[in-house]
Amino acid sequence: MSLKLDLLVVLLLVVPFTLPAQENKYPKKVHHAARLTDGPPHIDGRLDEPMWLNANRGSDFIQHEPSEGKAPSQKTEFAIVFDENNLYVGIWAYDTHPDSISRRLTRRDQVDGDIVGVEIDSYHDHRTSFGFWVSASGVKMDRIATDDGRTEDDTWDPIWYVQSAITQEGWTAEMRIPLSQLRFSEDNDSGWGFNVLRSVFRVEETSLWQPVPRNASGMVSYYGDLIGVSGIKPRKQADITPYVVGSVVTDRVIEGNPYAKKGTGFQYNAGLDSKIGITNNVTLDLTINPDFGQVEADPSEVNLTAYETFFQEKRPFFIEGRSILSMSLMFGDGDLADENMFYTRRVGRRPQGSPTIEEGEYIHQPEFTTILAAAKITGKTEKGLSFGLMESITQNEVAEMDLDGEKRYETVEPLTNYLVGSIHKDYNDGNTVISGILAATNRKLEDPLTDQIHRSAYTGGLTFQQFFKNKSYMLLVKTYTSDVNGTAQAIARTQQSSTHYYQRPDRRNYLLDTTRTALIGNGGSIFFGKIGNSDFQWGGFMNWKTPGINLNDAGFIQSSDQLMPIFWAGYQVNEPFWIIRSSNVNTNHWTVFDFAGQYQGYGGNINGSLTFRNLWSMSAGLNWETETIETGMLRGGPAFINPAGLYPWINLRTDTRKKLSVRVYESVNLYDEGHGYYFNTEVEITYKPIDALSLSLSPNYMKNICNMQYIGKASFGDTPRYIFGLIDQHVVGLSMRVNLTLTPNFTIQYWGQPFLASGRYADLKYVTDGMADEYANRYASFTDDQIEYDPSKSQCRVDENHDGTIDYTVDHPDFNFKEFKSNLVLRWEYRPGSVLFLVWSQDRSGSDPFGDFSFRRDVSDLYDITPRNVFLIKFSYRIGR
Repeated sequence: MSLKLDLLVVLLLVVPFTLPAQENKYPKKVHHAARLTDGPPHIDGRLDEPMWLNANRGSDFIQHEPSEGKAPSQKTEFAIVFDENNLYVGIWAYDTHPDSISRRLTRRDQVDGDIVGVEIDSYHDHRTSFGFWVSASGVKMDRIATDDGRTEDDTWDPIWYVQSAITQEGWTAEMRIPLSQLRFSEDNDSGWGFNVLRSVFRVEETSLWQPVPRNASGMVSYYGDLIGVSGIKPRKQADITPYVVGSVVTDRVIEGNPYAKKGTGFQYNAGLDSKIGITNNVTLDLTINPDFGQVEADPSEVNLTAYETFFQEKRPFFIEGRSILSMSLMFGDGDLADENMFYTRRVGRRPQGSPTIEEGEYIHQPEFTTILAAAKITGKTEKGLSFGLMESITQNEVAEMDLDGEKRYETVEPLTNYLVGSIHKDYNDGNTVISGILAATNRKLEDPLTDQIHRSAYTGGLTFQQFFKNKSYMLLVKTYTSDVNGTAQAIARTQQSSTHYYQRPDRRNYLLDTTRTALIGNGGSIFFGKIGNSDFQWGGFMNWKTPGINLNDAGFIQSSDQLMPIFWAGYQVNEPFWIIRSSNVNTNHWTVFDFAGQYQGYGGNINGSLTFRNLWSMSAGLNWETETIETGMLRGGPAFINPAGLYPWINLRTDTRKKLSVRVYESVNLYDEGHGYYFNTEVEITYKPIDALSLSLSPNYMKNICNMQYIGKASFGDTPRYIFGLIDQHVVGLSMRVNLTLTPNFTIQYWGQPFLASGRYADLKYVTDGMADEYANRYASFTDDQIEYDPSKSQCRVDENHDGTIDYTVDHPDFNFKEFKSNLVLRWEYRPGSVLFLVWSQDRSGSDPFGDFSFRRDVSDLYDITPRNVFLIKFSYRIGR
């Protein structure tokens, strides 16, 4: 099967060079901007001043969707004027039914309702644009689009000014964009790339001034031109934003615990954020002693795997402009897309040390590592070289232990420096792109961490991207390497971690070497395919990761030792027909090998989606896998053959324009040979009774029956025993959100999540021959006279020989976990860039060894837990221009 797949990929790599290129079917438009001769306009959204009434207006918009190329249902016009400090944009959004204009109020960057916006390629590199959008209610959205629009960053929050107004003829928007917020060279007589867009909410219609094909491989390269913006000089940005924060923490009092005897504590802090323009095209972002108390907590989870969970970044300093300091290991989306050369959550991570506590001893240690300072320089030279550099320093963190008044201290996270740099250069009008990234992590280690974590780690990656035939085809080559260093004990721990498992007894190469003081590896991917200018698109991949690759000091990678060829193909229909507004279908097929050449499995999927004319939508898919050889299932033990499985899923969504909308998601995993099944259902109910208020409830339920859930490892004489059990797992969660937007600059947001999880183990067993042909011969279950449960220690005593002697003990990990997290945030941007936050956060959690699931009991127990409350006020004031 894999040989046929490889031949198909080779054939498809050759065919495109015999096909004609598809040229852009829309001629490029040009708009002339005018320099102001009188004073600047008053930004009130009304566009009734002479400069607007007499301005050169652009029009003749074309539908982008749903019916590409057709005339839009409503007329739109715009004008551009400028002076030496600002660019001014006026947009007339005519509407034959002004009473039907949607004016939903939301928080910045979450615009909803009728929208207009401008995209400005002021670099004029045909790859990068700065977007300034506004809704009919006056809510801003801004973003930077890079890589010809394939990557969007809506965390960019420039300082600009906009108002909108409802008129008898529709609505209007008026913008003032300071030139300090744009990046351009002094020699800009050739003009800027430019586009204007409009979205009419009630008919879900988007139109563009400069049309762009919906099946295009990019966006920015298709933009029209804005000319006449000349005789202006680049402006440097200079913003300094100091902040102060104070908080009150309440927690339960624990008798005898010296770290929990007060119940109430007070904290205060201060810091500084700044954004300084070194030149117009180079910006320094600096944060000293940052505070992220207003950031929403991570969702609750129970992770029964050996692999780290990937969490999304939510801290403003690290998410703004992160694309320039990012290099994903894979092309596309999916779980593997999380693997990256730089994972910003490493900075300020949870401490890695875990002190051993004696009986009767209490411990106090920080939950996260303190970030002392971080600086980031990003920019682009006049010759088109983009670059980014970020350095951050995190504090040495110490745990304090107390035993009957005697205190001792242990370092749980060392003083650490993170340095990440990247460059990006495009040639040949953006058809050839070369980029690179380097990351260095250096730690000042102290015992006992010296033998636990790396002293230093260095990683680097290169990317080559080549487009062919009007960007219809793309060749993408990525390669990366890592070099981690430390004591022999630290490197041995790395070799035996879940990323590598060098200690596996059946491993054929890259064996455990306890004398190593460094570990080196590399990886990469090659992709070629048709990605644009056609409704049918396809691609072939080859991905590889050598056994020694390790990026987890600054980046994120879950596994290594892998060769994976993949083929993907998809077909989309964008033109409405019958009751269908748009549709697509995709298929993927992959084969997995290790670097010893061992075949590990084959899988694939087919999925598709439909959007109906009434704006309801559905998507569904079916994944499948043959028997797979799992080299990590025994967590350092020999390989195990997992049975084949089918994984169907379906997603249904009603019209999100309505006051009430519902989404339902269902997925099922069905395994052969009685290995188990998995069922997950999620429902999202959103209600918007008025334009300023949005309420949502998202309940979810998961049930997992797995015959082979790992429990632990024991020794039967000189023979290792890998212990598994049949788990009956239940998870119930509910995400609750309330968004109240009183004005575009004054919002109240609430998020709450009760979470219940249970797991009961039965039919404990040990692996006998994980590679046996028959599933039943791969393990042996303990009989009743071999195993006895000791509830006082939550252990099972095993008499494997039936001789009355305890051969070994095994943990019996039945669990009930319950948690409630919530955040209430009042945010007031009282002047541009200056914000007042009032925050209330609550967290309560607990666990029991019951194992059975009882919704009523667990909810009652959850709300009997004394919560930890944090009441916080944060005040920042922007000083700048």
